[in-house]
Amino acid sequence: MAGYLTTHVLDTARGCPAAGLKIELYRLTGGTRALLRTLHTNKDGRTDGQILPEAEFETGIYELVFHAGDYLDDSGAAVDGPRFLDVIPLRFGMSEAAHYHVPLLLSAYSYSTYRGS
Repeated sequence: MAGYLTTHVLDTARGCPAAGLKIELYRLTGGTRALLRTLHTNKDGRTDGQILPEAEFETGIYELVFHAGDYLDDSGAAVDGPRFLDVIPLRFGMSEAAHYHVPLLLSAYSYSTYRGS
């Protein structure tokens, strides 16, 4: 089985997919944090392709950075002063060649994630 990475972002406050949300993928090796790609979610809250495709998959430590503040501003979520959530980094490990699905459930004041399928 080949490994790859996907995500799905849902706006739980509005009850819809989070379309147009910027996501960055980094690989961490030792003290180095290298940007691998930048993507945006589509109308279904997913990226159009795998975030880390099978051909580029390596086990190791990664970080998905979700630019929630920009998305929330564009969605019209009310802001009183600095936004509570802005950039959400999720650091995780991939230890074997498998499908890793890392969804984000988002609102203006909270988020959650899990290893999906």
